[in-house]
Amino acid sequence: MERVIIDMDEVIADPMGDMIDWYEQKYGTKVDYSKMAGSWVKGFPEEHHALVWERLRSPGFFRHLPVMKDSVEVLREMNERYEIFIVSAAMEFPNSLKDKYDWLQEHFPFFSWRQLTLCGDKKLVYGDYMIDDHSRNLVHFTGKKLLYTSPHNLAETEYQRLGSWAEARTIFLK
Repeated sequence: MERVIIDMDEVIADPMGDMIDWYEQKYGTKVDYSKMAGSWVKGFPEEHHALVWERLRSPGFFRHLPVMKDSVEVLREMNERYEIFIVSAAMEFPNSLKDKYDWLQEHFPFFSWRQLTLCGDKKLVYGDYMIDDHSRNLVHFTGKKLLYTSPHNLAETEYQRLGSWAEARTIFLK
């Protein structure tokens, strides 16, 4: 059975969308998508970067994130055909560990706890495919690399792109 490694944030969970909605409601200011190259935090006014980082590090932020469209249905089907592991570099935000686990159990209850890896560095994982929104996580991966499109990685050209879970369905569930 082929193994698929799937990132969580900006791939199946939407922290950027949640943060943008919160920010625009609270401050009445739009974010600048054109400044997000490398990190979506850069799209927020510079004087509010610390507020964004503080919210990202706060307990509970990762618990109630929106789910990426079609991800539940596609991953439920993929889980029947592939060995799936959800791998999230959660140690950057230590408060996120329980939040992420609880979020995954709520939205993806068909994954066993053995399929969930909350780690510090994704260099430790291996498989046939990896879907991630950060090229830094794909660099050392030896299988097929799929870059999940997000505003912060639009300038990346080195990897095959995956633009949605509907597109993933056509690749993995033909």
